[in-house]
Amino acid sequence: MSEAALAPVGTSSKFPLETIYQAARMYYVEDANQVKIAQSLDVSRPTVSRLLAEARRIGMVRIEVVDPAATTSKSLAIELADALSIQQVYLADGDQSRRLRGGLLPLVFEAISDMALAPGDVLLASSGRTIYELSQAPLPKLPGVIVAPSVGGQTEPEPWYQTNEIARAIAEHTGAQPAFLWTQALPSPEMHEFLQRDPDFQRIKRLWESAKGALLGIGAPPTTRSSISRFIPKDDDSLSRAVGDICLNFYDVHGKQIAFPGSDRIVSTSEENLRAIPHTVGVAVGAEKATSILGAARAGYYRKLVTDSHTARAALDYIRTA
Repeated sequence: MSEAALAPVGTSSKFPLETIYQAARMYYVEDANQVKIAQSLDVSRPTVSRLLAEARRIGMVRIEVVDPAATTSKSLAIELADALSIQQVYLADGDQSRRLRGGLLPLVFEAISDMALAPGDVLLASSGRTIYELSQAPLPKLPGVIVAPSVGGQTEPEPWYQTNEIARAIAEHTGAQPAFLWTQALPSPEMHEFLQRDPDFQRIKRLWESAKGALLGIGAPPTTRSSISRFIPKDDDSLSRAVGDICLNFYDVHGKQIAFPGSDRIVSTSEENLRAIPHTVGVAVGAEKATSILGAARAGYYRKLVTDSHTARAALDYIRTA
């Protein structure tokens, strides 16, 4: 075949498709070098280069460049999801414990989007530093969705336990409608009794029972924490076995709920409610939360997890040796 034979033939390419195909097949399938291809097609060596470039341009040849880090992260996420018996793990690279908002936000954004919440649906938000940080950042638009606190937060001195503020911030950044819970996490016996008759509180309970989604911070073992709700007696012996909490539902590494003084009056979404919510996303980073993540998964408190690869490896290491 001569160079003159490579004239346009009415295609979107200036070379005949058959010629492009033969050059591409020889180079990519038969592993022939460009000199051999030039001799076989009776063209110059520079023309072979142009034929191969044209094969890529028109989509006859598709080259995929795979990031090894992304492949490793995907495998790690699948492995952790299988080990925890949950639906999915959204995994950030490295250690994100010092950049909760920036490092985890894209994954939390994706996890909330995957809930496919519609107007009238209810999204619950827990307390905790991680959820608080995320509440201050842009999240998916949720017009008509109701965002409700999953636990009482009145009179808490630290902002990450002030759950009304967390619900308000999430609603502000998503275009949703906030609902507020006007009580502390552990009310007095008299207040607890009153709440059972209070219409506003009963409305919140109905939201808990009908929620379609929940964004849940996974708390570390209480004995290791420098910050915790002021109502939790973290030094009480009953909590020495606790490996974490979700919505102040404390549990051991096997997922069994742990009672402590006053726990029968805690105002929060119950473990039964958590298990019934279709789209529950736990969020946790830090190697110290390996047991917290495992216990909450065994309790059935979340179906999907947002974490980082540093935490994922720590959780898998613990599961393998437990």
